[in-house]
Amino acid sequence: MESVISVGGSIIAPDKVDTAYLQRFAGLIMELLREDERRRFVLVAGGGGPARLWQAAYRDASAALGNKTDDRQADWIGIMATRLNAQLVKALFGDYCADDVVTDPTAGAGKAAGQEEGIFTGRVLVAAGWKPGFSSDNDAVLLAKRFGIKTIVNLSNIEKVYTADPKSHPDAKPLDSISWKDFRLLTGSVWTPGKNLPFDPVASRNAEEAGIEVICASGRNIENLRQILSGGRYTGTRIHA
Repeated sequence: MESVISVGGSIIAPDKVDTAYLQRFAGLIMELLREDERRRFVLVAGGGGPARLWQAAYRDASAALGNKTDDRQADWIGIMATRLNAQLVKALFGDYCADDVVTDPTAGAGKAAGQEEGIFTGRVLVAAGWKPGFSSDNDAVLLAKRFGIKTIVNLSNIEKVYTADPKSHPDAKPLDSISWKDFRLLTGSVWTPGKNLPFDPVASRNAEEAGIEVICASGRNIENLRQILSGGRYTGTRIHA
């Protein structure tokens, strides 16, 4: 039994690393691994505060120099932040995570461990950003497709998807469920480096095409995450066909 969890950088490192949260998150995952030896987890780390901070520095310095900013360069800066976060998450799982951090979800996950291409050798696999053009959400979709997993748990700093951005629309309503068609109307179709969305537009399109559902939920609510992973009642938004 495998689960893909996209762990937003906004909860790994909102401004600095949230060590207390990581302890609780890793503790839950290891508890579930001990309870059921068939369980395996694919964890995909986002960039969070460090990504946005370094991207802002790039844009500010470029403007001061009179240079145009390049979205590809901004994306690469964000990708490097995801890889730092992913390496930290991998280290927390010790022997449970036998493979190197995955930076290309289309390559052989177990190749570095001397296994044939495509083998997931441990019980936890950790992945990070791959290349410009989308966020680590899309890497989660590609890995879900690769391992035949039909649901992704997307953890961020929001409990649910809203009908509009609640920061600018106080009358926005939280949603328990929304179709991919309607969700994509809310978020648009264009990816912008550092853009803060419940699930990125490129990942959304690919998830819809692959028939993958996404559960968006607050990552900080560990007991709620337990309910999601155990098939219980949870607080969150299900995005579906």
